[in-house]
Amino acid sequence: MPFDADLADRMRGAMKRRRGISEKKMFGGICWMLRGNMLCGVEVGRYMFRVGPALEAEALSRPGACPMDITGRPMRGFVWVDAKTAPEAELRRWIDLATRFVGALPPK
Repeated sequence: MPFDADLADRMRGAMKRRRGISEKKMFGGICWMLRGNMLCGVEVGRYMFRVGPALEAEALSRPGACPMDITGRPMRGFVWVDAKTAPEAELRRWIDLATRFVGALPPK
């Protein structure tokens, strides 16, 4: 997945004070991992967040969110978020939501 360098920089800025975060190139894009588990990523014009099945409905009720669908079949627990709807403060709220799920997973 190609990525937007500006969005990647925004994500890096939002992640810099968080513990247990690493950045990894994956699928031609960039993802951020929390203790080895995928947390979020960037693509051209949008962010990806792993919120888990239990938080998916809450995530999809937020502005700019839609199910993540790469192969023609939605991936449960993952959402795309239009970058225009996620300025700095909202981006941090998205990261917090994803961290609620991913932070409960065992480290890899």
